[in-house]
Amino acid sequence: MSAALPAPSDVAVLHHTLLRWYAVHSRPLAWRQPACSPWGVLLSEVMSQQTPVARVEPIWREWMERWPTPADLARESPGEVVRAWGRLGYPRRALRLHESAAAIVERHDGVVPRDQAELRALPGIGDYTAAAVAAFAFGDRSVVVDTNVRRVEARIVNALAQAAPTLTRAEVALAEALLPEDDADASTWNVAVMELGALVCTARAPRCGDCPVSGSCAWLLAGRPAHDGPVRRGQAWHGTDRQVRGAILQTLRERPAAVRRSELAPTHDEAQVERCIAGLVEDGLLEPLPGNRFALPGLTEASA
Repeated sequence: MSAALPAPSDVAVLHHTLLRWYAVHSRPLAWRQPACSPWGVLLSEVMSQQTPVARVEPIWREWMERWPTPADLARESPGEVVRAWGRLGYPRRALRLHESAAAIVERHDGVVPRDQAELRALPGIGDYTAAAVAAFAFGDRSVVVDTNVRRVEARIVNALAQAAPTLTRAEVALAEALLPEDDADASTWNVAVMELGALVCTARAPRCGDCPVSGSCAWLLAGRPAHDGPVRRGQAWHGTDRQVRGAILQTLRERPAAVRRSELAPTHDEAQVERCIAGLVEDGLLEPLPGNRFALPGLTEASA
């Protein structure tokens, strides 16, 4: 279900109000600084997927100091990249970044491409990340739609407490319709809507009294009707394969040498550990070695 867009004059006021709010209230994140390279922006976008910014920023700074260009990361072993990923979660993202760095060196002479089609052709880079890099690294007018954008725009325009369970064409069309025409304004608008969703128009406890566009919000004007769709439940962690996979990788990160099978997650269920080891090997995150030992990928010589 979608509502009619606000009148053009109201959209112009919305743009002016939110952009002015962002100029005052935005967080001074390192990758938002003018001096940040497109590579730094790409790293931040991949690292921030399903991960709080507070956890991302220190790891991002370490990576940018250690591997300030795609060529620097491409020269590193994949195992060392996984080690440096730490506890950010979903470590396959680290391998995809390593593969992307190699592709950027091979296909684009080590320079992050500006074209969204070329960005999407990089390993692990989807529509959202390509659009975000185009907007935030190059200042291009592109439609950037993340969870925060979807929720904010669903409330402001459609009077809905939450966005749809998965991204819809209608949501993309709405985001495109609300995008300012000017490239610079459009780039800032994208991040401003995200910031509003992250800081004020949050999923569980929106602070409508602090919202700069509360006077234009259809959801607030409708009395903040409750969400009547399926309830989104947080992902379980304790006892899951994700927890065991994380424990295995953390053991390997902390050890300079290869680790015997018996030392990998010894307190967990044997069958579950075997399943997780097989999955990690298949995903390229774990390398089996002679003697029933395991190491992070590409670190075989150092682990011998």
